[in-house]
Amino acid sequence: MEQNLKAIIRYDGATFAGWQIQAEDRTVQGEVERALSQIASVPIRILGAGRTDSGVHALAQVFSFRWPLSRPYDRLANALSGMLGPDILVTGVTPVPPNFHARYSAISKRYAYTLQLARRPDPFAARYAWCIPWRVDLDLLTSLGHALTGTHDFAGFQCAGASAKTTVRTLYSVEVLRGGVMAPLDAQDLWRIEFNGDGFLYKMVRNLTAVMVDIARGKLPQAYLQERLNAPGPFRGHTAPAHGLTLIEVEY
Repeated sequence: MEQNLKAIIRYDGATFAGWQIQAEDRTVQGEVERALSQIASVPIRILGAGRTDSGVHALAQVFSFRWPLSRPYDRLANALSGMLGPDILVTGVTPVPPNFHARYSAISKRYAYTLQLARRPDPFAARYAWCIPWRVDLDLLTSLGHALTGTHDFAGFQCAGASAKTTVRTLYSVEVLRGGVMAPLDAQDLWRIEFNGDGFLYKMVRNLTAVMVDIARGKLPQAYLQERLNAPGPFRGHTAPAHGLTLIEVEY
């Protein structure tokens, strides 16, 4: 007999080749499954809410898994954190209904992309923020975010290699906020773009961020954003680097 459990996890993506398990590279899924299988003494497979790319961080990634009833779960979060730290911290493990699925039961996800608007990167922010040495019009960046809200076909912002059945997604909000997500609190030149939506395509947030920044610094015309929303995929432009992106929250 098994029970369905949900876990919330945070990790520094710089040390992993992404979420999804790979044969030869170190991944978050691979490390968690290895630890769970060792504790349970049987193979355990987990289902993640999303597949973060290599270098992308998470403050509250979610995964679900089947766990033997004969094994208590009340101390599982602490045991996993001890085995996986300091790169991974499991902040909670709770029982959920049998039909709960970390990915398909989610109603929204929130990502933040952190920018450092400075000529040189701060050594304590460089791991978690994209340093932008050009002048960026923050008011224009904000208006571009507002233009993206709503339901659109984001095929023009999806990179090649994706397997999504539909490219239509709804962004509930796109906000430009002061401060980073995981970078130093005393850094005065950090800003973040928060994307809240019902789902995201392959590298969609990073592509949106890159286009928004290029428009806000004058490299691209404002009309380019709407052009990409009306364009077929895949996206062939500049993709913002992975290390500035963080999965903040998954809502159910």
